[in-house]
Amino acid sequence: MKNNFYAALSPSGFHRVHYTEWGDAANPRVLICAHGLTRCGRDFDTLAQLLSTQYRVICPDAAGRGESDWLANKADYNYPQYLNDMTALIARTGASEVHWVGTSMGGIIGMLLAALPKSPIARLVVNDVGIFLPKSALERINQYVGKSPAFADIESVIKAVRAVSPFGPLSDDEWRTLTLPLIKPTDDGKWIFRYDPGIGDTFRAAPIVDIDLSPYWHAIKCPVLLTRGADSDLLLKSTFDEMCAKSHVHGVEFANVGHAPMFQTEDQLHTVKDFLLAGKVSN
Repeated sequence: MKNNFYAALSPSGFHRVHYTEWGDAANPRVLICAHGLTRCGRDFDTLAQLLSTQYRVICPDAAGRGESDWLANKADYNYPQYLNDMTALIARTGASEVHWVGTSMGGIIGMLLAALPKSPIARLVVNDVGIFLPKSALERINQYVGKSPAFADIESVIKAVRAVSPFGPLSDDEWRTLTLPLIKPTDDGKWIFRYDPGIGDTFRAAPIVDIDLSPYWHAIKCPVLLTRGADSDLLLKSTFDEMCAKSHVHGVEFANVGHAPMFQTEDQLHTVKDFLLAGKVSN
């Protein structure tokens, strides 16, 4: 695993975007893995390791998360900005086509990019997000996004993350692995999340309502794997079934998981691997 940065542009100026990279940098087969709203690119360490012999795997931290810079104007934490940043990342790879795995927010970014004419996304995994985002699920997310409490120790942080993250029956080690990259120590020995609380300002800037993304979904032409936690409140079963009605969409549900599957278990990992490797990237 290598850590890298590149310069991206917002209306307020340049900012650095951090990403981890796995595999051979000369491999023309590129996979980009994009994380959820309050997470970071290290969520994909296990998947990236698994696929690093077949792909050059790149896992960015969205602006304001992980080791990427915080944006000066908090109103710039929006999808047009994320699309610009990810377009710059794709250009940096030099690849004419890429495969994309996106969880929640990262899945929306993938859908929006894949829906555009001449999109470089040739194969798309959308993880636990869909064409209909229910108000009730967004209200649940609103309860914790943008909050930045200080914790006495790492175990307290892990407990807090587990309380708001219905990722399924993960082991204690897996919860620790998924939490440590999200936090950093303070000067007084406490622990805080490694993300900009200003992200919550944008999330709450407008009234929370149901969101319809179906026009973008219907514009996507590439093969899609749609994954869902069977207990998810963000990707409803009815929405999942509707999305899977498209001929080039393959849907898989994972039992005993809410929002969202984190690609830590063998069944989840190999579902993604088998789908991605069924298609080849040309360059």
